[in-house]
Amino acid sequence: MSASSRLPRLPTRRRDWRLMGRTARLVLTGPVYAAVAILAAAAGLTLFVLTQNLEPALFALTGDLPLDARVTILQGLYPFLGSIYSLPAAVVLVVLAALIGVDVAMVTYHLREHGLSVQESGGSALGLLLGTLGAGCAACGTALLAGLLSFVGATGLVTLLPLEGLEISLVALAVVVLSIYWLADGMRGGEVNGCPVEL
Repeated sequence: MSASSRLPRLPTRRRDWRLMGRTARLVLTGPVYAAVAILAAAAGLTLFVLTQNLEPALFALTGDLPLDARVTILQGLYPFLGSIYSLPAAVVLVVLAALIGVDVAMVTYHLREHGLSVQESGGSALGLLLGTLGAGCAACGTALLAGLLSFVGATGLVTLLPLEGLEISLVALAVVVLSIYWLADGMRGGEVNGCPVEL
């Protein structure tokens, strides 16, 4: 067995991307899974926003403010609703949250419809976890990267990132896309309980 046959496949062909799109579309046509995707995307975006802006969020949630002031502060922390994020960072953050919603819906579908446990679907769960933890917050991701680099004495390299930490979000985006692809590829041809994807 060659080393390349043991490596997971990457979505390099057009049909791989069509498979991902078709699988996601078919899963999301179920109202329950669409609701799961929306809730997961909103939760992911909120997690990213709150962890990146912890002090203003805590002030809005615990400070002695009227309700409308609390809502205004919290709303201003979100991409496109406030002025905290640059346009590229806001776009990447929203796309990442949407893809996390799709991934959670697909994992839920896969676990529920195929009667699998989280252990049997570990790759998708791991991809979802890494994407969620590593990336919504460029500052947190950069701090995490700095911690990892300090083990090898390369802490100063983080300051050289040309996109000011957006690289971490882009890596998380790639991780979540890979998770979606591997999940869609694993569902292909599975007819247990009516998997929607045909060969």
